[in-house]
Amino acid sequence: MKKSYGLPCIFLVLAAVSAFAQDFTDIQQHGTCKYCNMDRQQYAHSRMLVIYKDGTEFGACSLHCVAVDLALNIDKTPQSILAADYNTKQLIEAETAYWILGGTLHGVMTKRAKWCFAKERHARRFMHRNGGSLVTFDEALKATYEDMYADSKMIRNKRKLRKMHAQ
Repeated sequence: MKKSYGLPCIFLVLAAVSAFAQDFTDIQQHGTCKYCNMDRQQYAHSRMLVIYKDGTEFGACSLHCVAVDLALNIDKTPQSILAADYNTKQLIEAETAYWILGGTLHGVMTKRAKWCFAKERHARRFMHRNGGSLVTFDEALKATYEDMYADSKMIRNKRKLRKMHAQ
């Protein structure tokens, strides 16, 4: 009797596709960041999702734009702040993740990069290759607010140059 592996293989492929689709539904719901208009699919490695207790959500391209949203919505309480693991691009709890601050790799919307990792060993491996320091979420968020003036000025200047070259 000949065994067929076709049906089990189809189920495995469908399960993998379904799991992948579920993990990135935030990108479908929030395709671009409302503050900078960046494509969250393109920046899947740095994207974040804030879920507020009132049921509203904010999908960001980076910690920079999350900091903007948290400041503008100071009376709203976050229920959950999720950040993409740099390696897997899967959303994880930002407050329990391992963050790398700074280093040689250019950040998203910032001069001083802030990268998120689910596992400490992955963060340390990244830090060994690219520099930076291992910090908590609170330290990364504080650094984001400290960098806000310089980063906003950098972004405005880049956009001004882009407009000048487009004309």
